[in-house]
Amino acid sequence: MVSCPFIMYQASAAVQMPLACPPSRHYPVAHMDVRVIRILPLLLLLFSAGCSVFDSAPPERRIPPDRSVAGTARSQIGTPYVSGGNHPSEGFDCSGLVQWCYLENGYKLPRRTEDLLKVGVPVKKSELLPGDLVFFNVSRKRWGLHVGVYSGRGRFIHSPTPGSRVREEDLHMKYWVRTYIGARRIVTAQ
Repeated sequence: MVSCPFIMYQASAAVQMPLACPPSRHYPVAHMDVRVIRILPLLLLLFSAGCSVFDSAPPERRIPPDRSVAGTARSQIGTPYVSGGNHPSEGFDCSGLVQWCYLENGYKLPRRTEDLLKVGVPVKKSELLPGDLVFFNVSRKRWGLHVGVYSGRGRFIHSPTPGSRVREEDLHMKYWVRTYIGARRIVTAQ
């Protein structure tokens, strides 16, 4: 290895590329192959650029500009209801929409509404924040559970029933007031 107290740079608009140290009587290079010295700057450039050449970033996700769970849910308004659906390309059921919105924001949640009732912390209706999960018992039976994402201002986004689409509704509508059973907070700060 040649020790050189200075490195000469080739000026360029975008890159400062180091050139090999010039041979001199003070820094002999006779014991090194001249070809190594000539390609060393190129090798250094290739190794340092390796991180950006091979991009290992995950595929681009469809995330709304506000980058929140409620914003992600809002971006899916109009997506068709599909029983068992959990992706925009196929459609959503209520828990599939919730699971996908949280996953897009980095949180893995259970798939079933019944299991979603057990995650996070309970929240009073008067203290709801965007992104909180709101739960309903639409048939007064265990399998009649329904879930949506609170979007703020007394509204929530959900995938309601077969034949419909993801939509935003008023939480204060008579039907939702009657069937409301609680809310859970998964993310403490949105």
